[in-house]
Amino acid sequence: MSDTRPFPEPPGYDYGRPPAPEPWHAEPAYPPAGAGRPRRGDDGSGTRRTALAIHTIADVAAAFLALWIVLYLFGANQGNVFVGFVQDVAGALAWWSQDIFTMDTEKLRVILNYGLPAVIYLAAGHGVAARLRRF
Repeated sequence: MSDTRPFPEPPGYDYGRPPAPEPWHAEPAYPPAGAGRPRRGDDGSGTRRTALAIHTIADVAAAFLALWIVLYLFGANQGNVFVGFVQDVAGALAWWSQDIFTMDTEKLRVILNYGLPAVIYLAAGHGVAARLRRF
């Protein structure tokens, strides 16, 4: 028996049944947010990581300064190792702003002399991080 058809059928073709339909995969009604377009900073240059590092360092610095203010206001034992550590770190972070404000009230002086660098570190760190994320 010779095959008289004009073209040969593919191997495994069953002449009695129609071919099986392709598997059905539901497409989502809407693609996920941001699908198909790269995000800013995803160019692999590390600017997003650098911005995150600067942001985190500014937050940690401000947290140490705020913690020292709280410990001082509540009269924490300055002989304690932890309180001494926080005081040393806060003093190192706020060395440039010591005695900017000379008040008669010691608590107000501590709030202003340690609060000012905390606010400046937060503003500068978050500002620099925001600028880096825009690249």
